Amino acid sequence: MATILVKNIKKLVGLANPSAPLRGKELSRLPAIDNAYLLIEDAEIAGYGPMEELHAGIKASTELDASGRFILPAWCDSHTHLVFAASREEEFVDKLKGLSYAEIAARGGGILNSARKLQAASEDELFLSAWKRLEELSRWGTAAVEIKSGYGLTVEAELKMLRVIKKLKERSSLSIKATFLGAHTFPPEYKEDHEGYIRLIIHEMLPVIAKEKLADYVDVFCEKGFFSPEETETICRAGMQYGLKPKIHANQLNLSGGVETGIKLNAVSVDHLETMSDDTISMLAASNTIGTMLPTAAFFLRMPFQPARQMIDAGCAVALATDFNPGSSPSGNMNLLIAMSCIQMKMLPEEAINAATVNGAFAMDLQHETGSIAAGKKANFILTQPIPSLAYIPYAFGNNLVENVMIKGEWISGK
Repeated sequence: MATILVKNIKKLVGLANPSAPLRGKELSRLPAIDNAYLLIEDAEIAGYGPMEELHAGIKASTELDASGRFILPAWCDSHTHLVFAASREEEFVDKLKGLSYAEIAARGGGILNSARKLQAASEDELFLSAWKRLEELSRWGTAAVEIKSGYGLTVEAELKMLRVIKKLKERSSLSIKATFLGAHTFPPEYKEDHEGYIRLIIHEMLPVIAKEKLADYVDVFCEKGFFSPEETETICRAGMQYGLKPKIHANQLNLSGGVETGIKLNAVSVDHLETMSDDTISMLAASNTIGTMLPTAAFFLRMPFQPARQMIDAGCAVALATDFNPGSSPSGNMNLLIAMSCIQMKMLPEEAINAATVNGAFAMDLQHETGSIAAGKKANFILTQPIPSLAYIPYAFGNNLVENVMIKGEWISGK
């Protein structure tokens, strides 16, 4: 059994094992120990404490001196679309030239563009490209990630995406959760036949997904011009019959009713939340549903950022995720996300880190495995470069402050 001892840690951050997502003032509390040690045995956290309490008799197969460095829990990215066939930078340029989303979509762009390219790609091609993205995410400090389908939009292509995600689950050291998002948009042939596509989802996709155990969650893009709250509820309830927990794309462009629908269904999370009213914030705060904010999507689309400060002060349980996808958030860099959340949404560094670690773990039902430094949890953590303080992480937003990452007891760089 491999035993790793990390000594002289300048600050060991994120010492918690909460029974529920953090909210309100709890979110700004990030327990830490100065001049600490951390003991890992057989890929799990076995113990930690101040250096003066380190027992002289501890025998480790590997020791590391972390002088000047911080250790914090690895990131938990609870909303991504990282299985896709091709990037869409040509649409990025079109947007810079002033074209609207509707105009780009009329040219064959948007989600349907990704769907066409994915339908033409093989399962092996999709796996290899997604594997490279996962490797990049891990180097940036992400150890747990949720991946959605939704670029298939046919029975065959949606199942292909989910089978790729299942293969990633089986082969990657990262903790991965799969979400069925067949209700991402309506394929062109069903544009005027919403009921027909919903029947396809319920009667032809979901039974196979359940039989092959291809998904953990069911998701719907609840938005004007996409799926109504009633359609969202119908699809989610059908998924719930197969044991899939609901997550909802909610309130990105409008007060779409997605938050209310998510709360009604006791969804694990409602995600996006760029458009929120006082009433929807109050409703979310009074619920058990996590509000997952995706600020890099708002940034990329030049939309108003989520009202994080108002949501936190109202008592909402919030998480942060990248929305990594080729159309509206082509980055899975959680370190940039932390900086953006502090700079643009006025979150405290402690709040942003908690939202991107322990609350992100709760948003994937992984809180017993990862998201904080606690005995028995997987040894998933970030070793920073030498830094002066915790606040330096979002402050120095242009620098890569990750020296190494441990996932399930293994250093990513082989250190």
